Amino acid sequence: MSTTDQTQGELQRIELGIGGMTCASCAARVEKRLNRLAGASASVNYATEKARIFHPPSITVPELIAAVEQAGYSAHEVHAPGASDGGASAAESGAAGQQEEQEQTGPHSLAAMRHRLIISALLSVPVIVLAMVPALQFTNWQWLSLVLAAPVVVWGAAPFHRAAWTNLKHGAATMDTLISMGTSAAFAWSLWALFFGTAGHPGMTHPFSFTLGSADPSGALYLEVAAGVTTFILAGRYFELRARRNAGAALRALLDLGAKDVAIRHGGQEIRRPVSELAVGDEFVVRPGETIATDGQVVEGRSAVDVSMLTGESVPAEVEAGDAVVGASVNVGGRLVVRATRIGADTQLARIAALVEEAQNGKAAVQRLADRISAVFVPIVILIALATLIVWWAVSGEPASAFTAAVAVLIIACPCALGLATPTALLVGTGRGAQLGILIRGPEVLESTRAVDTVVLDKTGTVTTGAMAVRSVHPLAGTSEEEVLRLAGAVEHASEHPIGAAVAREAQERLGELPAVADFENLAGRGVRGAVDGTTVLVGRPSVLTDEGWDVTGLDAAFAQASTGGATVVAVGADGVLRGLIEVGDTVKETSAEAVRMLRGLGLTPVLLTGDNTRAAEQVAAEVGIEEVIAEVLPEEKVNEVRRLQESGRVVAMVGDGVNDAAALATADLGLAMGTGTDAAIEASDITLVRGDLRAATDAVRLSRRTLGTIKGNLFWAFAYNVAAIPVAALGLLNPMIAGAAMAFSSVFVVTNSLRLRGFRSVTR
Repeated sequence: MSTTDQTQGELQRIELGIGGMTCASCAARVEKRLNRLAGASASVNYATEKARIFHPPSITVPELIAAVEQAGYSAHEVHAPGASDGGASAAESGAAGQQEEQEQTGPHSLAAMRHRLIISALLSVPVIVLAMVPALQFTNWQWLSLVLAAPVVVWGAAPFHRAAWTNLKHGAATMDTLISMGTSAAFAWSLWALFFGTAGHPGMTHPFSFTLGSADPSGALYLEVAAGVTTFILAGRYFELRARRNAGAALRALLDLGAKDVAIRHGGQEIRRPVSELAVGDEFVVRPGETIATDGQVVEGRSAVDVSMLTGESVPAEVEAGDAVVGASVNVGGRLVVRATRIGADTQLARIAALVEEAQNGKAAVQRLADRISAVFVPIVILIALATLIVWWAVSGEPASAFTAAVAVLIIACPCALGLATPTALLVGTGRGAQLGILIRGPEVLESTRAVDTVVLDKTGTVTTGAMAVRSVHPLAGTSEEEVLRLAGAVEHASEHPIGAAVAREAQERLGELPAVADFENLAGRGVRGAVDGTTVLVGRPSVLTDEGWDVTGLDAAFAQASTGGATVVAVGADGVLRGLIEVGDTVKETSAEAVRMLRGLGLTPVLLTGDNTRAAEQVAAEVGIEEVIAEVLPEEKVNEVRRLQESGRVVAMVGDGVNDAAALATADLGLAMGTGTDAAIEASDITLVRGDLRAATDAVRLSRRTLGTIKGNLFWAFAYNVAAIPVAALGLLNPMIAGAAMAFSSVFVVTNSLRLRGFRSVTR
């Protein structure tokens, strides 16, 4: 089912992938063009490179694509995840495959941009060094600089020139326009000086001075300005593009969780087929360790199913005939036969993937500060440069002086420092973050951290370890804790159930080697039985002892005591008598309470959000110091809870680690994923905490805020240096060489200011 089949009232909905956008103003132009179509309502997201459009049936898809192309960009229809009957694989090979192919081969691909950046940098460095260090200027050095700079300005800056030309055709101007004009003017003046002025004479030197001089402007070269600006801006665009290209990986990570093939039972035989051939009503076999292919109902068998990847529940769910199971969950126990009830886009996995897609596209396109300022700055600079040229020519009658002053205006305003302001701070900040186990996606992430006032914490795997462990042992009269553990651990040592493994591990750690077990029997879904030193031992749900007719005197009181923390209670019996209870549950991480205190210290209100039961959630919340608890929520409800908090006026950060958290992470104003969690959660988040330590969330917020502050400081000084010098240049008091020096100095300041982020220290180290 295509997204065009989804309607909102009488309107149809479609999503288009947009190609060729280089800044947020490009997205605004496409959006404006689409909204001119009668009855159409479009929202273009620069970060995800997609347009979401509601349109009347009278407007066709080709007409929408044509409108985008008329604005100067490319477009293609994309489909919702799991949108075909073939399930996840079809969706994955559809729009995602098409987009990946374009990313790898198109003019804006990462590989192409990286290739362009590397070559431009290699050619630019000698040009910059020769221009700035007069001692290295050998005879005819200027011609070598021309040979090296020409490919950078013509080929390296080609994306800026193309964008500027597109903008010109549509009567618009962006940073690309100023970059193209500045580098082209600097290069054109250098060509004139080399071939028609005195700059090409043998023995010519290029002094580097901050003082105004009376040097002949026909001997001035700006090749280092043209090549350096191009390389610096290319670097910023490359790292921005690399961050944006990861947006679609969340969906691929989600869809990869599903099974690729399935054993369909037909006519008493099992036939292995691709999941895409599975139909509603088909019965399929799931062996221990296999992934359940799709949502369905168990018709045969009993087993434990690990649903933690989808629901966040730490304890595997026991299922038997008649119970529902979810696709992408893992069968960890016995053999199951399942009848398919939902396939493709209807499955829970596909719905979660669609939620992530919806949440990502629903985020407002965050315009970079430089782009917002340039919307006013660029046209003004161009007008000032033209006015300077005309006025000086009219007043002095000397075209060379007029052009010198105009070039000085363009060069002093050329956004070298502006282009460095964001990427240098981002590179240093993210590099320092990587050392501390904090991965920040891009500059748009940082703007959210300053306003965040609420942090929603997933329980399982985030606040807790996500692994089952023995919390306590409750022996009955006449039996010791050690004896209860010895009997239970010996029998559970032969079991593969996660709860049994936790009991056996605890027994081994406390008691050492365990006795051998004879006559082991797995009571599917209920427990295990075996003989230990000639004694019959039964371990499992308390009800299994009752069903077997064993003496369970004292069970009710002991069970009430053991279950107060919301954990799973395992009963241990020997020779027909209940000997004790073992409390098994997810354990709180040692650093979680400290992390919650730190988050409060940053002015954030913590909220615990989990799919686990209320009693278990409240127990964990009390242990770590969280007052607000939201429990027993499904994946879809997690998204709704985040939205509810946002609608109440809060700015929400979300910390999680599971597939069930992916959509909520994408919906939150700031998403932080634990690196120990799933790929889907990591890809849907804005920040990844590699260490799996919740205290890293504190560092992430602090570092993000510090980096954002540095970026804003860089932007201020980048403009302060340039804007202050524009009137001086326009009055003819600034030689273009001094303009280049001032621009270089502002760049040095920006880089130095960014390097201060290397001194950021973690609160945990």
